[in-house]
Amino acid sequence: MTDIRFAWSALGGDPALLAQVSSVVREETLPARLPVRDLARSCVGACALAAAELGARRAPLTRTPAVRVDDGAVATAFVSERQLLVDGRAPVLFAPLSRFWRTADGWVRTHANYPHHRERLLHALGLPADAAPASAERAFAERAALDVEDAVHAAGGLAVALRTPAQWAAHPQAAEIAARPLVERGRLDAARARAFAPLDGAPLLPAAGLRVLDLTRVLAGPVATRTLALLGADVLRVDAPGLPELVDQHADTGFGKRSTLLDLTADRRAFEELLAAADVVVTGYRPGALDRFGLSPEALAERRPGLVVAQVSAWGAYGPWGGRRGFDSLVQAATGIAVTEGSAGRPGALPAQALDHGTGYLLAAAVLRALTEQAHEGGSRLVRLALARTAAWLTEGARMGEDDGKGTAKESADAKEGADAEEARRQSAEPTADDDERGGDGRGGPGPWIAEAGSPIGRLRYALPPVSFDGGPRDWARPPGPWGADPARWL
Repeated sequence: MTDIRFAWSALGGDPALLAQVSSVVREETLPARLPVRDLARSCVGACALAAAELGARRAPLTRTPAVRVDDGAVATAFVSERQLLVDGRAPVLFAPLSRFWRTADGWVRTHANYPHHRERLLHALGLPADAAPASAERAFAERAALDVEDAVHAAGGLAVALRTPAQWAAHPQAAEIAARPLVERGRLDAARARAFAPLDGAPLLPAAGLRVLDLTRVLAGPVATRTLALLGADVLRVDAPGLPELVDQHADTGFGKRSTLLDLTADRRAFEELLAAADVVVTGYRPGALDRFGLSPEALAERRPGLVVAQVSAWGAYGPWGGRRGFDSLVQAATGIAVTEGSAGRPGALPAQALDHGTGYLLAAAVLRALTEQAHEGGSRLVRLALARTAAWLTEGARMGEDDGKGTAKESADAKEGADAEEARRQSAEPTADDDERGGDGRGGPGPWIAEAGSPIGRLRYALPPVSFDGGPRDWARPPGPWGADPARWL
């Protein structure tokens, strides 16, 4: 079920608290064949309820604050990367080689936004580093989709063959994912119960005083840590100096945070000093990639008992694809979502990068719930989520006959007409916008869920946070700054 009851249960929440949640349903938002609107509402609602629960414990309050989830705010936030303007300039979201390509027997979806991923993709295709999209198109057309998938993966790049839902269901990774809960939760040790400092004043900030080491990139992890920053946490994002982030992506997910650069080998002492005072570590790299630096959950908890370790990945930390890199668009292509949302024989996409955003809010919720549980039971905690598991939840909801996200018959027709118009407009060799870059809040303008503010990087127009509960924050306390501009220390 793609409703909040399932999400809240997966988080280990008390079902009685669901009575505190109300929704403003706007059927015109996030139109799709799959129940995207329901999933988005559920993820944000569960996150807001987890925040309200922790806030009630820390305030203390006699009752958990009421949570209100507005589909308009949720839909706008789920395309926050498209809503961002910096000094009036629209963001650059996808590079020319990040798109669907026809192959000799089907389609593949590639992701090449970062220079090193572009180089690896072109190398796997036998093309020079300066090859144009037209050359890549010819190379793809000569090869089978699965051959491209294997070759690009072997080269360290990112490409997946388009699969139908049935083809994905038969894949061994799908079986591994189906065997796992939506949110994996566990204890790492028997550390003593967490003692929170009481909160007072307004707004109510459930994560105030908590320190979060943010070791995430693109997009679910940064959404989670952006949400924890909204709720009062001191969030310090740590990146490697030689791996620059995309400027607009960093700005969109950098609200409320600070950003620093550390080499985990050369700057080890500085990192360990940060870890020694951290409450939460959030990682979003390929499973196992950070283990060689002593950053496995078990190693982290051994050095910092009482820690909450939160991990997010594309495919899960298990199965034959457990060590693979991935992004929302690739997961949509592999799991059959792109086929379900396709039109006129071409693959399509969800109206937002909903796997990234939805998983991000669930990850923040899992951290908040782990903190609440620590106050009762102690123990260092591990929570894990995967985009592909969120995708399974989305597609399971459709198969169970729930609200399929179509809204009215007219809305369904409008969505198909829009997809057909987009298909007619696009030129396969020179796409001006990929399917998962389209749209705003699903219909018309963004409504009242947009704000403007000055920042160190320019005047910003941005989507307001959708997480809302009585007495809680309405906006971030600080705008994003330049990548890597902050010192490696806690406030």
